[in-house]
Amino acid sequence: MRPSRRIQPLTPDEKEKRKGSPRDLLRLLAYARPYKVRLAIAFLSLVIASAAALAFPQFVRVIIDAAFVERNADKLNGAAFMLIGLFAAQAAFSFLRTYLLSYTGERIVSDVRAEVYTHLISLPVSFFASRRVGELTSRLASDVTVIQTVTTGSLTELLRNTIILTGGVIIIALTNARLTLVMMAIVPLIIVSARLYGRYIQRLSTRVQDRLAESNSVLEESISAIRIVQSFVREEYERSRYRQKIADALQLAVKRAMATGGFIAFIILVVYSGIVVVLWVGSRLVLSGELTAGDLIAFVLYTFVVAGSIGGMSELYGQFNQAIGATRRVFELLDTDPEIKDAETAEPLEQVRGHVQLIDVHFSYPDERNLPVLAGVSIDARAGEIIALVGPSGAGKSTLINLIPRFYDATQGALLVDGRDVKGVKLADLRRAIGMVPQETILFGGTIRENIAYGKLDASAEEIEAAARAAHAHEFIRDFPDGYDTLVGEKGVKLSGGQRQRIAIARALLKDPAILILDEATSSLDSESERLVQEALDVLMQGRTTFVIAHRLSTVRRATRIVVLDAGRIVEEGAHEELIERGGLYKQLYDLQFRDFPMSVGTGQS
Repeated sequence: MRPSRRIQPLTPDEKEKRKGSPRDLLRLLAYARPYKVRLAIAFLSLVIASAAALAFPQFVRVIIDAAFVERNADKLNGAAFMLIGLFAAQAAFSFLRTYLLSYTGERIVSDVRAEVYTHLISLPVSFFASRRVGELTSRLASDVTVIQTVTTGSLTELLRNTIILTGGVIIIALTNARLTLVMMAIVPLIIVSARLYGRYIQRLSTRVQDRLAESNSVLEESISAIRIVQSFVREEYERSRYRQKIADALQLAVKRAMATGGFIAFIILVVYSGIVVVLWVGSRLVLSGELTAGDLIAFVLYTFVVAGSIGGMSELYGQFNQAIGATRRVFELLDTDPEIKDAETAEPLEQVRGHVQLIDVHFSYPDERNLPVLAGVSIDARAGEIIALVGPSGAGKSTLINLIPRFYDATQGALLVDGRDVKGVKLADLRRAIGMVPQETILFGGTIRENIAYGKLDASAEEIEAAARAAHAHEFIRDFPDGYDTLVGEKGVKLSGGQRQRIAIARALLKDPAILILDEATSSLDSESERLVQEALDVLMQGRTTFVIAHRLSTVRRATRIVVLDAGRIVEEGAHEELIERGGLYKQLYDLQFRDFPMSVGTGQS
């Protein structure tokens, strides 16, 4: 078994990158292009609704002066009716911009989530070997949810506050320059404090998302391994572990909430203190005859509008800084370049016969370059041959078969299919030509029919049943009340090991691959299940180039050729009887198989 791969801690440079920047949010704008017409209408509605909000104090000024200065009832009535009409228009356009911006925001987030998932499943196996599933699902769930909050709600408020703030400042500047200067004196203080707060809240938000990702990893691991957890009576241990991660996230979230609350309280104090000063100075101007009562009321209302916009934008500033950290984490995934992908000159691979050649293949895992797993392996498997791979645990058998579908690429040497280097053909065509039946079969949580049809999505009911019959699965499937529509549960938990293996074989039969890889499927089954699965495998292997990792040496007698691996090298090769006569490693492994305590050779990951 090769050493487990430890997840490396972040370097200082990586930590710095994790902080993110506003550019990450700007990248989201690229996803808005398909919805530019809706956005244009929404922006126009936003401008009209904001203009209506800015016009409100002017109508109040007219009403106040008509009532208290001019004593003009007709003017008062007209202004009141016009104000009601203004509110109606504002309500209509506010609804339109809210709907359109929210719709667009939801679509953008949906597109981001779909693209992240699409990119994730295109990344090589090596990427997932060093990542925890819970962390990745957290990025798709909680991180994208943070982005969703910003794009569907906060962005709308930011635009509205920007327009109202800009318009309000212009109007009050034209109304009375002296009062405007009094009001704007507090702006530098707000900007500086917002900047300091923003940096602090961004760091906290990134740490909160990291802790949530860690808690999701614990959740994912414990639930997926629930039988192990319960059999070892580790429920309390897992509860404690999960609670600790949640407590860490909660502590940081509370700290962030306190910082947010303190900042908002500070802004309220500063802004409304400024309003008091404006009201005091303005009242003295009314007493001196430089302003009318209506002008002062309108100015104060504009001051409230501007103050509300400043306060709102300060709060939004914190939300956007939270989103920057989440956005950075999402784009980190999107920016991860697949190590294994089609070359620019990749050609189609059609009508595969199944001739597989490994020529002087060397391999080391990317983060373990000083630990060679394969060293100079050469195998020539003709079309239709069955190659059995035998060797002790850690010999390199599983690594070798992972090179054929390009889950990993050889460090040195070449791997050819039908005489063509696999790096020069389309990856999808290569993998369509390969079928795999692993030792530990994983089924999807749908029905038996859906799991078999995974080998050929457009398969008819007759084709699915034929594959199940060939895999000796039809017999037990028909005994279920729902037959082929029986739900198999998470990872096929409702089925026995032998039943899962036969469904996996049916799935591979339906795919009809030219090359077959078997991480031998009978090592942990009872005798009856092993017999049925072996019969199904015999059908599956007919006419296909097959690589079998032999966990039980008795099965290699069916092989055309046996390749014996040890420490990443081929130490023996030949037929069963020939290797027995040599008395080498194969003979030793074969003898161990039939002792009082049989040994299943190579049952670990190698």
